[in-house]
Amino acid sequence: MAACPDAASRERKAGHLTGSAWLVSADGRHVLLTHHRKLGRWLQLGGHADGDTNLARVALREAEEESGLTDLVVNAALFDLDRHAIPARGDEPEHWHYDVRYVVRATGSEHFSVSGESHALAWRDIGELAVGTDVDASLQRMARKWCLRGCW
Repeated sequence: MAACPDAASRERKAGHLTGSAWLVSADGRHVLLTHHRKLGRWLQLGGHADGDTNLARVALREAEEESGLTDLVVNAALFDLDRHAIPARGDEPEHWHYDVRYVVRATGSEHFSVSGESHALAWRDIGELAVGTDVDASLQRMARKWCLRGCW
């Protein structure tokens, strides 16, 4: 980010930073996933930084906006990093998301509401994601990391 002042801006067409939330239930056994409207896949919550270089804050904001949950707490320590290509869509060319991921924990009600960015949301068992065969590779990696940390 020091070498590229606009790294957190989606105006940087070659690729930009994004912030994501590994949003876990209060007991630490489930993660809230979104069936992403544009990508058509089950993924963690998250999105564009829109110029905000505090990516932990971005992850928390996106988790709140996309889930409707309140009383969320973000752990400012980095949890995971990922780089993935976003396909071209309309006038937007294919580009990279450099995704910085943080643990966000639900501390209140876990009754979510689906936003316009999702087809659906679902709490998924993290242990099952860690060993699943039909799971996105980055989700499986995060689930395994979570299990290794013993963060129940």
